[in-house]
Amino acid sequence: MKARCNGIEIHYEIEGEGPWVVLSHSLACATGMWDEQVQALRGTYKVLRFDTRGHGRSDAPAAAYTLEQMADDVHALLQQLQVTQPHFVGLSMGGMIGMTYALQYPGQLRSLVLCDTTSRYPVELRSVWADRIKLATQNGMEPLVEPTLKRWFTEPFLAKGGPVVERVGKMIRDTPVPGYAGCCHAIPQIDLTARLHTITCPIQVIVGEQDAGTPVAMAREIHDAAPGSELVIIPSASHLSNLEQPERFNAALADFLARH
Repeated sequence: MKARCNGIEIHYEIEGEGPWVVLSHSLACATGMWDEQVQALRGTYKVLRFDTRGHGRSDAPAAAYTLEQMADDVHALLQQLQVTQPHFVGLSMGGMIGMTYALQYPGQLRSLVLCDTTSRYPVELRSVWADRIKLATQNGMEPLVEPTLKRWFTEPFLAKGGPVVERVGKMIRDTPVPGYAGCCHAIPQIDLTARLHTITCPIQVIVGEQDAGTPVAMAREIHDAAPGSELVIIPSASHLSNLEQPERFNAALADFLARH
């Protein structure tokens, strides 16, 4: 299904019945990143997942995006669908959108789950994102597939291959270049750590123990800056901890949601 939100068409899917849970995916992924979580949640919750601006079946305008703009996209979608007081679960870029949304629209979320993400990037890392924009713009997404998979999964998991690795590789490959580039402009600008204490809803922070992209130290920084938040470290998982260790991830998530 599609909705006109904040000037673009956003693709979304809804499954299940119960309290709302909103799922926001990582850079270079799409709604399919959450298949294992939807299967676990839809018996208890009404699950909304959507393709972020520039990804999947949503529009991908050629421009530099901002996290504030993407949070406004979410707000417009939730208003159209009459979603109130949802749990919000975001991984990587999705977590950045979740933090930004919670700060821009205070009091709107029932809870916030921040997975394998960061609230701040050091200025010296911004060149990495500029390099990725250049590579995608000049050569398309294919050269980014293998190095991204290596960052997102542990070596043993990647070596086994299988349908999960294939599915994620396809999502990276299929990401529109303008959308990838637009989001790569937004991500390194994040600098929210000092404001996290103002978020009033319960917060859970989940991170893969071997996440190289947004390591445990970044998760701890969020946890320390958000009083009362919970920190869960998933062993034998890298950046896409929800896919590498779905049972452990789903158990931690379900326990948190049930309590809030």
